[in-house]
Amino acid sequence: MEALISSTDVLFVLLGAIMVLAMHAGFAFLEVGTVRKKNQVNALVKIMVDFSISTIGYFFIGYSIAYGVNFFSGAEVLAAKNGYELVKFFFLLTFAAAIPAIVSGGIAERAKFNPQLAATFLLVGFVYPFFEGIAWNNHYGIQDWLNLTFGAKFHDFAGSVVVHAMGGWIALAAVILLGARTGRYGKDGRLHAHPPSNIPFLALGAWILTVGWFGFNVMSAQTIQGISGLVAINSLMALVGGTLAALVMGKNDPGFVHNGPLAGLVAVCAGSDVMHPLGALVTGAVAGMLFVWAFTQTQNRLKIDDVLGVWPLHGLCGAWGGLAAGIFGTKALGGMGGVSFTSQLIGTSLGVIVAFTGGAVVYGMLKKIVGIRMNAEAEFDGADLSIHKIAATADD
Repeated sequence: MEALISSTDVLFVLLGAIMVLAMHAGFAFLEVGTVRKKNQVNALVKIMVDFSISTIGYFFIGYSIAYGVNFFSGAEVLAAKNGYELVKFFFLLTFAAAIPAIVSGGIAERAKFNPQLAATFLLVGFVYPFFEGIAWNNHYGIQDWLNLTFGAKFHDFAGSVVVHAMGGWIALAAVILLGARTGRYGKDGRLHAHPPSNIPFLALGAWILTVGWFGFNVMSAQTIQGISGLVAINSLMALVGGTLAALVMGKNDPGFVHNGPLAGLVAVCAGSDVMHPLGALVTGAVAGMLFVWAFTQTQNRLKIDDVLGVWPLHGLCGAWGGLAAGIFGTKALGGMGGVSFTSQLIGTSLGVIVAFTGGAVVYGMLKKIVGIRMNAEAEFDGADLSIHKIAATADD
């Protein structure tokens, strides 16, 4: 493969990295549009700084754990193959940095700023690349064992499980450890609504993410020779299925409608290169319904205050995507084949276990050592005191 790398491949992967980098603006505005006005600037600052911390953690530690590559060689070595390894790092970094961006939406409005930066470094530097190396770089022989035992490796083309389920299940651990926002639930257990503060910002975030997702999925081929229009069309069909399902099941609620395409896209990542477009449509529709149902259950019955619903959206829909690849990727249902449902079940379960355990360890340790929740004054004002002057406003 190395001999086939060209400057065109470098440009291809670089453009993909730029598209996924732009998705972080989508994460930011999705959160800004959902949280209360007093927390909007806090959310913007957090996403930007989290990305920067992610870069440091992944550059110095995470990428080496996942792929055995470090960047301590001379510039001449790093520039080999037109610097392909560097742009590949950039591309995969944008995936890794999605983990804290996902978590951010779940812990919004009551998490301390500085401990969250520490969590970002630990998650992107250690927890995420541990499973990334298993799924995408054959670490510990798990993929070989799955292939030998069940006839196929765990298949996750663009990260339904590696990125999204990981982020969502890490977020669930963090949200549980943080507890609900002050005043979210009354003494009688009744939910007190905190409606989205800005629907246009929420919609803008969803649109930015939706457009950028075609870089997320299509450019996961990582070479021009590997590019497939099937991935693009399957991504399109999944986002449509997710949107329409969320529209119907969410009874025209704009928050559900704009998260619908994201649910579909999360779910189709894993099997977008092996599914038939009709399979992608069904995968997206199931994800859209799953998100609406799980978000409602999480908030109303389980009393888990996941502000943006990142566990239903990324955690559950990502896990569904891992399983869906093993269903709709089969030739019997019009797919390309080369997948095993059992391998998908085992790989997805392993990703969930690593994510939830890693999230519980990281946030549990930080909670014990320095605390992870704002004090009452900071939560009331809408910002961690460490960035209080730029993040707090007078409006609720």
